[in-house]
Amino acid sequence: MMEEASRRIFLEYEEDIAVMTIRHKESLNAIDAMAVEQIYLACREIEGNTSVRALVITGEGEKTFSAGGDIKAWGALTPQQFGRDWIRRGHDAFDAVARLRVPVVAVLNGHTFGGGLELAAAADLRIAEAHVKFGLPEAGLGVIPGWSGTQRAVRRFGSAVIRRMALFGEVLNAEQALASGLVEILVPKGDGMTKARDVLTSVRSRAPLATEIVKMLINAAEEEEGPRVLDTVAGMCVAFTDDLKEGVSAFTEKRKARFKDS
Repeated sequence: MMEEASRRIFLEYEEDIAVMTIRHKESLNAIDAMAVEQIYLACREIEGNTSVRALVITGEGEKTFSAGGDIKAWGALTPQQFGRDWIRRGHDAFDAVARLRVPVVAVLNGHTFGGGLELAAAADLRIAEAHVKFGLPEAGLGVIPGWSGTQRAVRRFGSAVIRRMALFGEVLNAEQALASGLVEILVPKGDGMTKARDVLTSVRSRAPLATEIVKMLINAAEEEEGPRVLDTVAGMCVAFTDDLKEGVSAFTEKRKARFKDS
């Protein structure tokens, strides 16, 4: 079992809702290499738990959702380490969030910058509290938004608002973020989790398999994961056929299959 001091990401369950909390308050909930790995592992756990209907991601406290990638974690890396380890592994973790079979809601209960905004972009819905500010400050530090801040974020929010933040250093308040499409719901300070629970009531009333397939198709339309979606949906179609059952039975019984095209 991982020691408490080594944990950055805490995964808890409220009945059929998973809640992932970033807890690194001494660094404004910054995401370091340990947090990246724990985000990835949390997603794998959720995928393996068929009772989970949705995931909520939030940050501990009320000051920051996440200040982004931890400068202490990447500042001394060689170019090779920065690209191969930091960037690639971050993509693995954030892609895992974006491609979860269940809807993901990000509760932005504090300031959301850099990698924190890139993590929020991997969610299906973003709820911001009224005091929150947003930005992509990487170029001011001599780096880039490396966890899909210029790719997924542009696909989901549009290029105009990303240009304002990433190129011109603009910091948006919550109302500006709502008007720009960066977030979908704005609530008073402290009400983010309550609103998320209300929103997810509707998810519980919808068919799980249909919801999963709809999410995959939307991801494919956004060029999030086209080939995997195609294979998955096609595989599900075949799995419902009598021919599949016959093929498995014939293999097990060591006989020639008698397919009926059904």
